[in-house]
Amino acid sequence: MNTPKLMLDYIYEHEKQLANTVFLTQPLGQGQVADYSWAQTMDQARRMATHLQSLGFAPGARIGILSKNCAHFFMAELAIWMAGYTTVAIFPTEAATTVRFVLEHSEASLLFVGKLDTWPEQMPGVPAHIPRIAFPLAPATTYDTWDAITGRTAPMAGFPQRAGSDLAMLIYTSGSTGQPKGVMHSFERITAACEYSSSQNMSGAVADGQEHRVLSYLPLAHVFERAVIECNAFVVGRVHVFFAESLDTFAADLQRARPTLFVSVPRLWLKFQQAVFAKMPARKLALLLRIPLLNKIVARKILTGLGLDQAVLAFSGSAPLPADLIRWYRSLGLQLLEGLGMTEDFAYSHTATPEFSEPGFVGIANPGVQARISPEGEILIKSPGQMVGYYKRPDLDAECFTADGFFHTGDLGSMSADGQLKVTGRLKELFKTSKGKYVAPAPIENLLNIHPLVESSMVSGLGQPAAYAVVVLGEEFRPKQNDPAFRADAQAQLAQLLNQVNAQVADYEKLQMLVVAKDPWSIENGCLTPTMKIRRSRIESVVEPKVEGWYADKSPVQWA
Repeated sequence: MNTPKLMLDYIYEHEKQLANTVFLTQPLGQGQVADYSWAQTMDQARRMATHLQSLGFAPGARIGILSKNCAHFFMAELAIWMAGYTTVAIFPTEAATTVRFVLEHSEASLLFVGKLDTWPEQMPGVPAHIPRIAFPLAPATTYDTWDAITGRTAPMAGFPQRAGSDLAMLIYTSGSTGQPKGVMHSFERITAACEYSSSQNMSGAVADGQEHRVLSYLPLAHVFERAVIECNAFVVGRVHVFFAESLDTFAADLQRARPTLFVSVPRLWLKFQQAVFAKMPARKLALLLRIPLLNKIVARKILTGLGLDQAVLAFSGSAPLPADLIRWYRSLGLQLLEGLGMTEDFAYSHTATPEFSEPGFVGIANPGVQARISPEGEILIKSPGQMVGYYKRPDLDAECFTADGFFHTGDLGSMSADGQLKVTGRLKELFKTSKGKYVAPAPIENLLNIHPLVESSMVSGLGQPAAYAVVVLGEEFRPKQNDPAFRADAQAQLAQLLNQVNAQVADYEKLQMLVVAKDPWSIENGCLTPTMKIRRSRIESVVEPKVEGWYADKSPVQWA
């Protein structure tokens, strides 16, 4: 009987068969990059694995990584696995209190410190007893460095194995609804999810013998990037992973990579579109795209400008994407598809395909996935990538699974006759107005977010006579907020938007007003999660003192 291949088995094959193939490209600043072949990547990882094992930690010990995306994150994860340990990655934007919680809750034995923007503020969150190792691009520290350790340490020999039931990683949720939870994932389950996923999305999407190119920039501490980019690359092998240097260089990083497969989140897909509209008004562009002799030329120029002209597949995840936005990208010739996945199923649940890609739906169940809708309208999932459970929280395990093993996703949805799944909101986000009817905010927010002025929105109104929405203007419009002429024009556009949205929703879902936020929402001010989803409770607490005044004002558009 053949033993099933696990993640490390694939990696050892690539180390041998693709030894001289470039695997990772790391920006170093001033336009300089460092390329690492599969052989070089594994040599570094093997040397660090030897060092980690020499520290004498117990089998399965948790090793932390606090870093922005970089080549050494991949190397460190490989080293942790080969040494017999379990990875615990922390979002690089987390405050010291959350850093401490994750390290203490996971009982981490060591922490890798990498690329970070706010390390001085985060450092107090690291318990004093935890040893630290600094990545090459880490802030200046007194810690032992990656290069010093690998320079003096021999590479680990042979092909260290892990049992399928061993924990590969703990992924802590981003805490959008409270205390982060540690989700346990084993080698057999992450491998199974990636085998299925890569066969769908990477294998065959480019010509035989050709490599995929991807850009890694969404947080690797989140399951979306970890599964779709890193672990899929570990399974496929012939994938060239480019890393983004910074927000300021993102456009140049994207142009360098020219990805064949590109994944992003709704907020960024919207920002890309707004950047296009800033150069060419939406109406003029729509007209050009309707002209047969010009549409392909114009569309190709736009995609080339975005760095997406080589993309054969593009995906959006983490939150619902407005259907009109999907149609807009497809009008440019970009095959933009949605999917559904969670930390708890290693981002392996539903994916749109060229055959099943109705805008507004997240596709069909992936191979091996079972899905059904509960009597309450909740989406229930059973996936090959299903978590082992919540770390130290058996009480949550009991709550989150049905008697026959389906996971309560917390998402509301429906299924079409051909099996395509539509997500209509989150159970925990539903609220009642004084009319006594439940309002699901996400579909209304999608209607608001497609407007060129709007970067993001939040619908709320618990116990109020009607719902309201707070909107954040696009980045290019915010400096004009105090200009009387701009404000008058924006007010007219937003009033029209309010009427358009209210014409599309049920009577009890109609919005009484739109309120323009004074300040943008960001990860830094706590209004966005590290994957750029809105933190409703945080935003609601910020605006709460003003809500009563907004309702008393009764103006359809107000400025916070």
